[in-house]
Amino acid sequence: MLAAKYDDLGMRSPKNPHAQALGSLGGSARAKRLSSAQMKKIASKGGKARAQKLSSLQLSKIAKKAVAARERNRVQAKKGETK
Repeated sequence: MLAAKYDDLGMRSPKNPHAQALGSLGGSARAKRLSSAQMKKIASKGGKARAQKLSSLQLSKIAKKAVAARERNRVQAKKGETK
């Protein structure tokens, strides 16, 4: 049974694309039924779990990128208003 999960090189065999497609469809169907508040709550849990895994240096880099993106969007929006 264990050998079925691994190929000749001892590495995991590729995932079954049919199973992946079914999983994706299930996730899409569920997402259509959720309200925006429920989606936000789920996303918040994912973000918190991701943040716990990251080092403080990684969190700092991500935060700096977010600030730069907000600033870039603010400047672009301002340019759009003046045209």
